[in-house]
Amino acid sequence: MILIDTHAHLYEDEFLEDRGKMLERFQEVNGAYALLPNIDIESIPKMHALHENHPQCIPMMGLHPSYVKEDWQKQLAFIKQTLFEKPNKYIAVGEIGIDLFWDKSFIDEQKTVFREQVRWAKELKKPIAIHVREAFDEVFDILDEENSSDLKGVFHCFTGHYEQAQRVLAYGGFKLGIGGVLTYKNAKIAELLTKIDLRHIVLETDAPYLSPVPHRGKRNESAYIAHVCQKLSEIYARPYEEVAGVTTENAEELFQINVYLSENA
Repeated sequence: MILIDTHAHLYEDEFLEDRGKMLERFQEVNGAYALLPNIDIESIPKMHALHENHPQCIPMMGLHPSYVKEDWQKQLAFIKQTLFEKPNKYIAVGEIGIDLFWDKSFIDEQKTVFREQVRWAKELKKPIAIHVREAFDEVFDILDEENSSDLKGVFHCFTGHYEQAQRVLAYGGFKLGIGGVLTYKNAKIAELLTKIDLRHIVLETDAPYLSPVPHRGKRNESAYIAHVCQKLSEIYARPYEEVAGVTTENAEELFQINVYLSENA
């Protein structure tokens, strides 16, 4: 029984002082792999360095919507070049999407960047890791046009309502990424999941952000994925080991981790 953290920014500076010990703690809860979503140009060297030193930390490549600013064309071009030069190095295209929570001034650019990266993923036959905040309609509009049998992925940190979850799953190739928010008091996602089959769920932490209870308010880390798994066990009234097994199978199916490992052996 292993766990897979499908979304963790373990290359961030918050882990400078204890990154090795943090990864040891992940192993202690049977953590096998942590998938690393990229953010922008600046995060690439740190992500690559972590992967080279710790191969169980597997990189993605993409431009995060919150970093689509005045220089978005430069950012996108560099990230595309990096991805297409060595596509086998990256397990997914991510973290991509649309975020209108903090700033709506680049909404058109965010849509353009998201659509472009979705098309990369289809061309390369890679899954996508979608970040969506206050922008479900905008993301759905693009996916309605771009969805195909070649497109699959995860809605990272899903906190939408039931109808939105149903729309995600109706695309056919997507799963819901569930993390620490699930453990928060009165979290609406907990009730929603009672209506969603476990086969549609993958685990994530989004470390160093969104720590689960009992670590809420502190730095998150991949080992805390065990708390998310435990909460799902309670919600589904199924043994922890069974929840771990099903969600790990879901992650392996979506991201084709064994294929990735064989290609990079």
